[in-house]
Amino acid sequence: PLRDSHRPWKCLLALCKLPVMLRSTGTAHHFTFLLNSTDYRILRMDEDHDRMYVGSKDYILSLDLHDINKEPLIIHWPVAPQRKTECVLSGKDTNGECGNFIRLIEPWNRTHLYVCGTGAYNPICTYVDRGRRSQEYTFRLDPGKVDSGKGKCPYDPKLNSVSALINGELYAGVYIDFMGTDASIFRTLGKQTAMRTDQYNSKWLNDPTFIKAQLIPDSAEKNDDKLYFFFREKASEMGQSPMTQSRIGRICLNDDGGHCCLVNKWSTFLKARLICSVPGADGIETHFDELPDLSESLLKQPFAVFICVPSRSVFKGSAVCVYSMADIRQVFNGPYAHKEGPNYQWVAYTGKIPYPRPGTCPGGTFTPNMKSTKDYPDEVINFMRNHPTMYNAVYPMHKRPLVVRNNVDYEFTTITVDQVAAADGSYEVLFLGTDRGTVQKVIVLPRDDMQTEELVLEEVEVFKVPTPITTMKISSKRQQLYVGSVLGVTHLALHRCDVYGEACADCCLARDPYCAWDGKSSPRKCDVKYGNPIRQCRGYNSNVNKNTLEMVQYGVEGSSTFLECQARSPHVSLKWHLQKENSDRRKEVSQERSSSADTY
Repeated sequence: PLRDSHRPWKCLLALCKLPVMLRSTGTAHHFTFLLNSTDYRILRMDEDHDRMYVGSKDYILSLDLHDINKEPLIIHWPVAPQRKTECVLSGKDTNGECGNFIRLIEPWNRTHLYVCGTGAYNPICTYVDRGRRSQEYTFRLDPGKVDSGKGKCPYDPKLNSVSALINGELYAGVYIDFMGTDASIFRTLGKQTAMRTDQYNSKWLNDPTFIKAQLIPDSAEKNDDKLYFFFREKASEMGQSPMTQSRIGRICLNDDGGHCCLVNKWSTFLKARLICSVPGADGIETHFDELPDLSESLLKQPFAVFICVPSRSVFKGSAVCVYSMADIRQVFNGPYAHKEGPNYQWVAYTGKIPYPRPGTCPGGTFTPNMKSTKDYPDEVINFMRNHPTMYNAVYPMHKRPLVVRNNVDYEFTTITVDQVAAADGSYEVLFLGTDRGTVQKVIVLPRDDMQTEELVLEEVEVFKVPTPITTMKISSKRQQLYVGSVLGVTHLALHRCDVYGEACADCCLARDPYCAWDGKSSPRKCDVKYGNPIRQCRGYNSNVNKNTLEMVQYGVEGSSTFLECQARSPHVSLKWHLQKENSDRRKEVSQERSSSADTY
């Protein structure tokens, strides 16, 4: 479902909110409160060191990936008492915000991390020595190397920020002022010029909520590399009141700003709208405009994942949309948005486009003779400043969501994706975190009628106390899913094949791409796409008209018989029929369920 035979299969997968009643597997995983702290939002995997770094309030943790409940390495990094007092006196501690909330953990080199925290509304950054090898168990602050976190980490812990450390330069989408009004995409550290978006220019950023930053190469030419930012912001269309829209924006890594205009400001910044909607019977589309999360799988896999929710909060819901990277690039190569006319409406710009095309990277495929954006003509820079938005929106592949949820009492909050090489092909498995503290494991399969089939393989209750899941990371090396919330961190296995039992049919009906049946009597693998045990497993009768499996049990009239048939998969429904001796007729019988059997 994530590929299109008519275009390159590099694509983006978006998750958007709209609400399905699911049957939980009832599986609860124990988790440990690591410290008397909160807000375990930042997770950074380090599989080379077999560690996972966690940022919370006043603490930085280093967990053992083999067992995160093993005693962690801990750095206590609170603010000074005087700074906390100043923060409280400024009226900023109504909900305990006057702490040092860790919001950035980036690998600096083989031995150190770069870490930033809110610093009680005075963001600060430093280096952490993590050692050269995992066996050293080194984890300590590097003394004397604390610097300002402005432009790297927000003042307010409630405001989202994103970051990417590339070639020693830190790119961040962040609010950079005490009051939380100046949103910017910043570049600091490194040897290049410090850069930012145009300040207080609502055409560029209008009250954004940053979600993720991701480097996506455009071609084999390194100078064409762009950093994509995913965020949501307020936008006005055709004189309407501001509404929330999901955005994808991008900048060139080698952007140096303009010579006379946009000095030390991005001169290649462009953005476009992401549409994720469901057409209604009356032709009116239901839009999912709020983007809460994006998977970080774009470099490892040909797609990434978003989550969106209805902006007007009329109902709860979630949906998953898939976007082709070819479609995204086509929108960025299309017309720019321009306001004109008596109502000052957005239209496609039809005037002359200056050369080089605004948004093009210097020294790249189309500008080999221009080594810096400072070499661009002033008309290019001025055009960029006034036309940062593309006119066309990016629509999902097939113009519809891949997954839709409605009429449920929860919303998706985060998502990550694993690509699995199963016995009968390769599948993308979606792990969807919810605001009630569960994780749904989902695959979407193509059907013969050009439609798709969604399968919820299981829903796992991750936390004992229901709490929204804020972060998820996959370790393919250890086949584990690590889950974070404001309360703590836990992990669960990507697959639990043992719960499906030992029978071939049970494994086949589960349709879990992680699992295959290797029994001696029938050494066939499981059929994920169709889940047909009649074709895959020996020793089962079938009723072709009803496409069912039959297991015959015998009883003696006038006596009691224990009839047992356990459903090992959420895709199985059980029905009992009575067929008396010397009769071809069957009668469905009502049942009273116990926990392990069906009794009549």
